[in-house]
Amino acid sequence: MSSYEMVFCIVNAGFSEKVMDAAKGAGARGGTIIRGRGTANPEAEEFFHIHIQPEKEILLILVPAAIKDDVLRAVYKEAGLGSESQGIAFSLPVSRTAGLLE
Repeated sequence: MSSYEMVFCIVNAGFSEKVMDAAKGAGARGGTIIRGRGTANPEAEEFFHIHIQPEKEILLILVPAAIKDDVLRAVYKEAGLGSESQGIAFSLPVSRTAGLLE
């Protein structure tokens, strides 16, 4: 049984393909893109020195735990807060999976 992690990356709309390319370059096989809407109060925007664009894309990328750090680094390098996409990335452990072929 393999151990997996779910990598989440939230970016401004229009940048998901760039992020997915970076994730694939680090070993991910693919992912799912969901449209979303972001919110923040003015104090948070001022504190982080960013403007919150409301239209977002959320990428869900299931990866083997062994490559999770590589994928996180790659997507953040390509689309982190300092970039035009203003992305954040994080991962959560996955306790069970079904339907995956190894």
